[in-house]
Amino acid sequence: MELPASHRLPLSWLLEAASPPIQYRALAEAAPESARDPELLATLRQAVFDYKPAHAIARKQRDSGLWGGNLIGPGPLKAFGWKEAGTVFQYRRLLELGWPPDQRPFRLTERFLFRLLSRDESPELLVEFQRPAKGDPGFALWVRQTFREAAAAALARAGHADDPRLRGAAHRIASDIVMFLRGELVEKPFRKAQGKTVLDPLAYPPTLFSMEMLAFLPVLQRERAGFVERLGHYLSTPAPRRAFWVLAGRKLLKPLFVILGDPLRSDAQGRVTDVAFAVYWLELLARLGVVRQVPSASRVLARLFNECDDQGVWTPKNLRAMPRSTNPAITHYWPLEGPGKSPAQRQTDVTFRLALIARLMGLPIEVI
Repeated sequence: MELPASHRLPLSWLLEAASPPIQYRALAEAAPESARDPELLATLRQAVFDYKPAHAIARKQRDSGLWGGNLIGPGPLKAFGWKEAGTVFQYRRLLELGWPPDQRPFRLTERFLFRLLSRDESPELLVEFQRPAKGDPGFALWVRQTFREAAAAALARAGHADDPRLRGAAHRIASDIVMFLRGELVEKPFRKAQGKTVLDPLAYPPTLFSMEMLAFLPVLQRERAGFVERLGHYLSTPAPRRAFWVLAGRKLLKPLFVILGDPLRSDAQGRVTDVAFAVYWLELLARLGVVRQVPSASRVLARLFNECDDQGVWTPKNLRAMPRSTNPAITHYWPLEGPGKSPAQRQTDVTFRLALIARLMGLPIEVI
């Protein structure tokens, strides 16, 4: 299977079958500008703003601009006392649902996120990790580094690409990743500690946060084209199969956000077990312009495109339920489809995302 030369966007079908966020974003982002009816776009934009699940998220925001009393919790977790998804996930979730970034919930949160970029050492910026970071400077350092990447990813996703605070932080993060990619640890990133296989604390591989930050900063991509190419080569290498932990100070953490090589784990025919994560990853690579450079990404994307019918609707064989991800780190992204029992709802998310990926790759889009 090969990548197609063009793609069809089944807009009429999506307008009947999909949730308001998918309908709006399909027209606003996946359709060519010539096909965007202004009146319909305005109607769909209002429908997105009136969408009840989005308002439910906005109502949970605290006066501090935070959600759930934490920053990077992808969902409830008793170990840390998280009862719901944290700030970086809820902030990006509203963006994925189509809310414009000039709304009040975003402005409230951005005050806090920009403080994270400033290297402010205030204990309150450790948020959910204030208590465990006391007396463990190594863990506090890991928290601040992770929070800085998470804040940069959220702010880039919201369109703050021209803000010098974000660009400065993004260049520092990119430089740290470059040092890792050029160093010896890229070949042997593990060591033993506390009887476990751990990621060497000196290693600074890309993460889902830094990848999303880079994907939404096209200016940085142009300024550091060599880095993006090197990153594409790294993401083409097989991911290690061995289980490992992240050693943060004296604490061992699960590597929820770390990217070591190619995370798709596809077979030779481009089949994957986690379609939702695959679509998320492919969109990031498309925004970075390296989909064709990564062999597994090309195979998986070609297969997904091949599973679309003549109208562009994703129609794989034996689809009995909506695809669900085993990776909690994409809860902000997936699904955009709302609750319901229509069989078409199993297909709307992937159908929209494939059309968006096609447009990001520069493929001609025919609106059906």
